[in-house]
Amino acid sequence: MSKISVIVPVYNVENFLDRCIESILAQTYTDFELILVDDGSPDNCPQLCDEWAKKDTRIVVIHQKNGGLSAARNTGIDWTFQNSNSEWITFIDSDDWIHPKYLERLLYNAIESNVDVSICGYIETEGETSTEYKILSEAQIWIPEDFYVQNDVNAIIACAKLYRKECFEKVRFPLGRLHEDEFTTYKILFACSKISFIPEPLYFYYVNPHGITKSAWTPKALDSVEAINEQIKFMKHGGFEKGYKKAVKRYALIICIIINRMQQSKFEEKKKYFSLLKKLLRKHLLKYRKMILFQENKWIYEIAYPNGMKLYWISKSLISKVTKGKK
Repeated sequence: MSKISVIVPVYNVENFLDRCIESILAQTYTDFELILVDDGSPDNCPQLCDEWAKKDTRIVVIHQKNGGLSAARNTGIDWTFQNSNSEWITFIDSDDWIHPKYLERLLYNAIESNVDVSICGYIETEGETSTEYKILSEAQIWIPEDFYVQNDVNAIIACAKLYRKECFEKVRFPLGRLHEDEFTTYKILFACSKISFIPEPLYFYYVNPHGITKSAWTPKALDSVEAINEQIKFMKHGGFEKGYKKAVKRYALIICIIINRMQQSKFEEKKKYFSLLKKLLRKHLLKYRKMILFQENKWIYEIAYPNGMKLYWISKSLISKVTKGKK
C-alpha cells in the first residue's frame, strides 16, 4: 500500500481539475494514493474523476451526495483509516496545484526532523505560475505556538501540509461550516511538540473569482468569528499566552474585515449584521482593551466607534492648532 494519502475534494471545478490531478501525478515522490472525493458535483467532474482513475491505478474515486468541503475531506480521511495502511495525509483543493517536489520535500523534512506535521509555503495566483525554481532553504523547526503567532494564514489552512495520519485519529472537519480550517488545523499543530517548515511556495493556491472565499457575502462568513472565539478559549485554557494574545487581536481584525466586505455587498439584511458585528467588536475591545491598545490600533477603533473617533480627530486637530498658536 501507499505511504501517503493525497485527499482532493472535488466540486464544480471541471475547468481546473485536470491541472490539479496532473500536478499530483507529476510528483517526484511516487509512493502515494490519490483519493478524489466527488462531493455531488453538478458539472462534468464525476466523469473526469472516473476517467482519471482508468489511467492510473493509484487513483481512488469516491462519489457521494453533496455535503460540503468538510464532509468531502472527512470522507477521504475515513477511507484512509478503513482501507489503507498509509502513514501520511495531505489535502489539496481541486482548483489548486502543487510543485513537483511537494510530496518529496514535505516527507523528507517530516522524517528528517522527526515531526508529525511538515509544512511548506504557498503562493496565491490568479493563473499559471511557474514551478521552475530551485528549493534552497533547509527545513526550519518551529514550536507550534510560535508558528501560529508569526505565520497567520499558513498556520491555519489545512493545505500545504503533510500530516502523520494519526493526527486525525480523533479529529474531523466541522460539517456545514465555512472557514472549516479555522476550527481544525490549529488543534492539530498544538498537539505537536514541534513542526517543520520550509518557506518556499510548493503549494499554488488559485484565487478563484467564483470560489467560496470570493462569492457574495452571506451570514455564513460569521463562522470565522466563532472559529476564532474557539481559538481564544483554546489558547487561554491551554496556557498559550502568546497564542492567546494573537487570537484576541485576530478576532477584532476578522470582524473589521467582514464589516468592510459587507459594505460592498448587496445582501438585503446587512444592516442587521452590521449592528451585530459592531456590538461584538465593541464588547471585545472593552474586554481586551489592555491587549488591543488604542494608540496602536486606532483603525480598529475607527470601525467600532466611527462617531466617537470623528470627535477624537477633531479635538486632536484643535489641540494641535492651539499648541502651535502658543508657540
